[in-house]
Amino acid sequence: MYRERPSALPGAVLWWSRDLAGDTERRVLPDGCVDLIWVDGALLVAGPDTVAKLYPGRPDASYNGVRFTPGAGPVLLGVRAADLRDLRVPLTDLWPSARVRRLEEQIAEATEQGAALETLTVELWRTRGAPDPRTRSVLALLASGTPVATTAEEVGLGARQLHRHCLDVFGYGPKTLARILRMNRALDLGRSGTPAAEAAAVTGYADQAHLSREVRALAGAPLGVLLRGRPDQSGSVANRSTTVPSGSSTTA
Repeated sequence: MYRERPSALPGAVLWWSRDLAGDTERRVLPDGCVDLIWVDGALLVAGPDTVAKLYPGRPDASYNGVRFTPGAGPVLLGVRAADLRDLRVPLTDLWPSARVRRLEEQIAEATEQGAALETLTVELWRTRGAPDPRTRSVLALLASGTPVATTAEEVGLGARQLHRHCLDVFGYGPKTLARILRMNRALDLGRSGTPAAEAAAVTGYADQAHLSREVRALAGAPLGVLLRGRPDQSGSVANRSTTVPSGSSTTA
């Protein structure tokens, strides 16, 4: 079971999820996002994934989370995205334990844990400020299919500078980020009813077979399986939504 809504934090999504009896596992797709998650009375950070991960269902386990827009989470949390890549870590690993305990106590005592978590992230935004405008530009350009070299020129960075910037804020280099964004865009189109061949063409794949290979490599499942499954979030808990601590889209 999953619900989400736009957060008061620009570009973010506030989500809630609960595993039900009979839930077996969730496939969490990479999407470049970082999540701050409240689960089992503690705060957890889900870093950006490079490939899909499978998580077993936990009957009656519930999660509240904020999924940051790509590039925002690491800035607000004060950590390099590359240091969180493919990881799920307690917030106490990143911040002083005493500070985290105070925050966890506040959230635990709140009537609505999700709202309390959202308030925390909004305060971070106010104190730390918005991400570098170049981050938003890089994300928009790569998401639109702009070549990496052209993207670097557009934002006024050299190739190596762009690579370092992407590692810092997205967790991986621009080529990997572009692959992940393109795959998710194609899956979004396919799930909305666009034929797979057309979705492949629109998003810049050579053909449907090329899209299928990329999906298999990044998502670990056949294209048809992912298109038949309704996304719980990712694009959001993460992009579509997730019932497990993750930083990305999920599908049953």
